[in-house]
Amino acid sequence: MGRYLNIGNAGFAAIRRGLYVDKTAMISFINRTLGTKDKLTCVSRPRRFGKSFAAQMLCAYYDKSCDSRKLFSSLNITQDASYEEHLNRYDVIYLDITEFTSRAFIKGELQNIVTDLETRVMDELAAAYPMAGKLIDLPDMLVPWPQESMQR
Repeated sequence: MGRYLNIGNAGFAAIRRGLYVDKTAMISFINRTLGTKDKLTCVSRPRRFGKSFAAQMLCAYYDKSCDSRKLFSSLNITQDASYEEHLNRYDVIYLDITEFTSRAFIKGELQNIVTDLETRVMDELAAAYPMAGKLIDLPDMLVPWPQESMQR
């Protein structure tokens, strides 16, 4: 498990141990948009409205570094035709922007937030995929790679 790349399902497991309202319909929606021009989804809600919980749920569902079948077994997503097709099949990059902004604010380096974030994610991607380490910026690293170069 990484800090940014494939963080696993521990965050969602902790959420499931408490009172949890099933919001897995969001997964069904996102599954329908994969591979389409509508593939980018913005979850914009007020503070304390569950954005981080939703992000943890999505990480647990898509992250290929873990097995989340048991976490989702009693949730609505299991009834969706796309459930098995996408469960734990992808690399996931998880960014908690508040972590970066808090650290930069304390250090008085707000102008370096994007550079710091990009460097940290690139370092982790290069460690997981040595071929990616030869690229010079994050957008190039995030371009889909041929399958043979994706092998670790």
